[in-house]
Parts: sequence; C-alpha cells; structure tokens
Amino acid sequence: MGTFGINASDAPTFILTGFPGMGSMESWLSFPLFLFYAVSIVGNTLILLIVKEEQSLHQPMYYFLSLLSINDLGVSFSTLPTVLAALCFHARVISFNACLAQMFFIHLFSWTESGILLAMSFDRYVAICNPLRYATVLTNACIVAMGLCIVLRSFALILVFPLLLHRLPFCHPQNILSHAYCLHVDMIKLACTDVSLNSHYGLSVVLFTFGLDSALILISYVLILRSVIAIASREERIKTLNTCVSHILAVLIFYVPMVSVSIVHRFGAGLPHAVHILMSILYLFVPPMLNPIIYSIKTKEIRRRLFKMLFRLKS
Repeated sequence: MGTFGINASDAPTFILTGFPGMGSMESWLSFPLFLFYAVSIVGNTLILLIVKEEQSLHQPMYYFLSLLSINDLGVSFSTLPTVLAALCFHARVISFNACLAQMFFIHLFSWTESGILLAMSFDRYVAICNPLRYATVLTNACIVAMGLCIVLRSFALILVFPLLLHRLPFCHPQNILSHAYCLHVDMIKLACTDVSLNSHYGLSVVLFTFGLDSALILISYVLILRSVIAIASREERIKTLNTCVSHILAVLIFYVPMVSVSIVHRFGAGLPHAVHILMSILYLFVPPMLNPIIYSIKTKEIRRRLFKMLFRLKS
C-alpha cells in the first residue's frame, strides 16, 4: 500500500457519479441541475450589474450583496465543469490533483459565504441599532477590510484540507466518489488508512466557522429584535424588520441544507444513496440560485432597476 499524490504517475484517479441506478433517466434528471446553474449565473450576474450601474445602490448593504453574488458565482463555476462532464458527456474520470483543486474551491466558497452572511448581519445590526453611526462605522475601507478578512480566513482554514489529503494512501487506482464533484468528506472515506486527523480537523473547522458565524448572526438578530420592539410605531417596526427579511432567508437557505448534509453524512450510513445526493444538491445548488431571486423580489431598489433593464431590452 503506497502513498499517492507525490509522483503524478502513481497518483490515483477518482470516478464521478451522477444519479446511480437511474439509467436512462439520469439525462432527464440533469436538466433541473442545469436550470439551477442558468438561474444562478444569470441572476447573480444581473445583481452585480445592477449594483454597479445604480448609483443609489453604492451603499454597504449592496456591496456585501455584491460579494455574496460573486461568491455564489464561484460556487456555481467550481462545480459546473465536472457536473457537465459527468452527466452530459459521461466523462467521469478526474485526476487526483484536479479533484483536490475542485474540493478546495468548493469548500473555500462555502466557508466564504458563511463569513459574508455574518458581515451582512453586522451591517443590519449597525443600521438598525446604531443608525447615527452607520456611515462612520461601515466606511468603504471597513468593508474592504472585512471582505479581505473573510477571504483570508477561509483560505487559511481550507488550505489545510488538500495538504492533509495529499499525504493519504488510497487503496485503489480508481476510487468512486459519491457525487459529480469532489468533497473532502467523500475523499477521506476512500483512503485506506487512519483518517482521524482529517476528520477531527474538518469537524473543528466547521465548529469554528459555521458554528461561530451562526451564533454571532443569531446574537445580532436578538439585539436587532430588542431594538425593533422598542420602536413605538407598529408600521415602523414592520418596515424595519422588512429590511432584514432577505438576509434572514439567505441565512436559512445556506445553513439549513449545510447542517442537514453534515447530519446525513455522519449519521445516515443506512439511508439510500439518493438521499445523500439530494442533500448535497440542496446544499451546493439551491443557495446560489435562490439568493438573487430573494433579493430581487424583496429589495425594492433592485426590483425597480431590474424592471428598467427589462423594459429597455424590450424597447
């Protein structure tokens, strides 16, 4: 049993899977995935164009939304090549280094999304609880610094994943993955050695990032709710809470599937493989698709600008 990954000629390859057991139905089942991709790519690109073109949207809230859209595009483009190859062209073999690279970027964008959602909750907290200090706290320099810290934190934590995987021996020259893309938890299952270090580090990173971020988001909304309750006018309370609805929905569609995927991977060994695939699809494909839809529907400024663009195209 040798160690792979150092010598390219000895490195194992991985086999991507689509929808095992579906046979000819697999091609039909791939259509919804590509619809998700299309909506995600077009929707997030439109958000970026609208924020860039609309001067009134050059505010911290929309800068963070732009970061979220860029990150969602990253999630889509990091999974698209292998999903397209596996489902449409039945090209299911991926090299070890290519699998490592894809795994790194998928997890990098996932961890970055959690940080962006935390930054957006801080934006809502300052806007509602300390409105007079909003312009002085969330300056352009502060937003850039927050964005850089989010990306650097994700990069530093996720860089360890490929380094740890690179030292593992794999039992077979070809190893079958559970999905049409590479995930850390899938790859370590295929190693034929003790992977407790990888597993413990992965769990620690999840608790440190997703656990800490979600706790801070929850605290920010407790403080926001306390400030909103203190507002005398019912109409003003509703108006203030409406500014948070889009962000709350974005938090839910990110964290709920992510927690569900973690539970299924760790405790769902007896579940059908289709359940694992469905949960991973919800985790990776749904948030990038729904985020631009939610913000387009719930944000009046974006909705108005989008209608302007559509009418301009028609005329």
